[in-house]
Amino acid sequence: MKDLILTNAQEILQTLSKIELKGKGFVSECLVGEVMDAGISNPDFFKASGEDPDAYYDGQANAWSDIQVRESKKVFMVYGGSGKTRRSHIADTP
Repeated sequence: MKDLILTNAQEILQTLSKIELKGKGFVSECLVGEVMDAGISNPDFFKASGEDPDAYYDGQANAWSDIQVRESKKVFMVYGGSGKTRRSHIADTP
């Protein structure tokens, strides 16, 4: 999939609701739930890049391998990709 950057909270949440992650490591049936559990309810930035055969967007395989969602200073990241164990990370930036 093409790299994607969004800055509208509604579009970000809709996009996250269509992302499913399978495979090794961090998995999710619906990424929006994971982001909300991390404390991000009104995201102001979303960036997705790379390609992962075990990541799905709206039912299509080969979605993004690296995803970053931010709300103010809180950041939720997912990274991995083909042949790698996917990981997630939550951080508060200064």
